[in-house]
Amino acid sequence: MLLTIDNLHTTFNTHRGTVHAVNGLSLSVAPGENLGNVGESGSGKTTLGMALLRLERSTGDIRFNGQNIQNLSTNQLRPLRREMQVVFQDPFGSLSPRLSVGQIVAEGLVAHNIGNETEQQEKVIHALEEVGLDPSTRHRYPHEFSGGQRQRIALARAMIMQPEVLVLDEPTSELDRSVQAQMINLLQKLQHDHALAYLFISHDLKVIRALSDQIIVMRQGKVVEQGDAETILDNPTHPYTQALMSAAFDLTVSDTSVVSQ
Repeated sequence: MLLTIDNLHTTFNTHRGTVHAVNGLSLSVAPGENLGNVGESGSGKTTLGMALLRLERSTGDIRFNGQNIQNLSTNQLRPLRREMQVVFQDPFGSLSPRLSVGQIVAEGLVAHNIGNETEQQEKVIHALEEVGLDPSTRHRYPHEFSGGQRQRIALARAMIMQPEVLVLDEPTSELDRSVQAQMINLLQKLQHDHALAYLFISHDLKVIRALSDQIIVMRQGKVVEQGDAETILDNPTHPYTQALMSAAFDLTVSDTSVVSQ
């Protein structure tokens, strides 16, 4: 397996007490596989993604290509940052308004001292072309682009590092349906071309259906159901999953109160 998580816990101390955002979670992702992570807001989906990238503190094993990365220092993690990238939900807030598109996309190359300036520019041009943007726009700034274009810029910034794993945290949630469809098609193409593994975090089950091979359903930090995407989407067994499906696909369910509990 490319990525394996075993008994992962992430907690936060609040004025109301300790919150178990991720509570004893275990999963695995194979090379080229798309794992959909679904659940309501507050179920722990994003915390899981940030924890496996070591951007959030956690306990338990996180193995990438067989190596336990949980206790690696910042310097030891640095080379692995190239292999594990993330695209955030907000296409507006995730890009610095002070940097040009070319500078944004090249950030990782500069941070890891990859190539000289000419080589970096060549890689930026290729990355922009790959996500469907005109490379001549690399001298412009984020405010000059639409939300969908900004999300493509964020995707180019991740893809330029040639990662093996890409965490996609609600990357289509703030886009309208037509732009969502374009983004889904692009993600499918990139995954096919580069054998990428995705952890696709979303509350939108229609998007999850279009992309995922496997699915985990999270509720209050725990996985309540997991398995083959087609099986879970067409024949969910847990009442919480059934209620999510009914809400997403306008089905009838006997008790939808489990969704808000």
